[in-house]
Amino acid sequence: MNTTPTTPRIAIIGAGPGGLTCARILQRHGITAAVYDRETGPEARNQGGSLDLHEDDGQVALREAGLLEEFFRLSRPEGQEMRQWDPKAGTVVFHHTPAEDERSEPEIDRGQLRGLLLDSLRPGTVRWGHTLCRVEGPAEGPRRLRFADGTTAEADLVIGADGAWSTVRRALSDATPQYTGVSFLEAWFDDVDHRHPDIAELVGQGSAAAADGDRGLFAQRNSGGHIRVYVIQRVPADWITAAGLTLGDTDGIRALLLDRYRDWSPRLRRLLTDNDGPYVDRRIHALPVPHTWEHNPTVTLLGDAAHLMPPLGVGVNLAMLDACELALALVHNSTVEDAVLAYEKTMLPRSTRMQQFLDNGVEELLSPELPDFARAGTVAE
Repeated sequence: MNTTPTTPRIAIIGAGPGGLTCARILQRHGITAAVYDRETGPEARNQGGSLDLHEDDGQVALREAGLLEEFFRLSRPEGQEMRQWDPKAGTVVFHHTPAEDERSEPEIDRGQLRGLLLDSLRPGTVRWGHTLCRVEGPAEGPRRLRFADGTTAEADLVIGADGAWSTVRRALSDATPQYTGVSFLEAWFDDVDHRHPDIAELVGQGSAAAADGDRGLFAQRNSGGHIRVYVIQRVPADWITAAGLTLGDTDGIRALLLDRYRDWSPRLRRLLTDNDGPYVDRRIHALPVPHTWEHNPTVTLLGDAAHLMPPLGVGVNLAMLDACELALALVHNSTVEDAVLAYEKTMLPRSTRMQQFLDNGVEELLSPELPDFARAGTVAE
């Protein structure tokens, strides 16, 4: 890539699926990029639940990364099963069972996907323990990255793959994520086939959902005998403290949930009460629709940093497609600025269309009628 007298210095902020996919594809084409992440290492925290990678975006990126077949070996095609329950009767009213050879949206744990991508990179690509404070320097570059530990780095292109609360975004946009009015409360069930066989049978091998217009439940099987359940409510952001509780007051939260879901089937209410350990509060935020910015030749965004949307199964897929297209633009254009222009010309209209399509998506998760995208197996990440 002949952009400047020397090979451009590319800094990717964020070692999630998007940032790692971008680094991997660049490396396959002989381009070096440094990835900076605030976590202390790859095992610093639980990486979250299961993801379905779609054949027209996430799988496209993995194919370009040379990792698609390895992904299929790790993935769970049986995870494409989808059930919808009647909330009061607790019976199944919709059931999709994937065909034996169906691979359009197989599931994989987020941690497994991240491990697959990390293992594909050259040692030392990811610089752990680097919390970005700000991006400095003129728009034409070079840019200085200033980290919380006092260290700095210079780059000719800074790629913000740092998620919902992106620091890189501040160099391009004043937009901040806003609370959607819907909150997910996450509950975990471990060793379900032995410790929770009724719940294992209720959920099946994939995902299952129910909603009554104001409340919802979404259950999702992960690998290793784990199930995650998301209690979906239209509530103020401070609903737990407003009830005089703390997140650590598991018994108090259970009692509150049982009251709120008192008209639901006793079978489904076990998803509120039989979980192993405390709940996790996940308030759902989204960026303004549309979210765009004035072109900058030395900074750009991908994934949630660019277009944070409700968690309806498209986030990681779009992030990986963004990463793929940005990496290939850097490979095939003669300058960094031309590459960024080419990438944003495609990415911004696509993300705007998807933002508009999913703008009311959290409300649809509360609808008694399962949305079309849920019937296709694309709910929740």
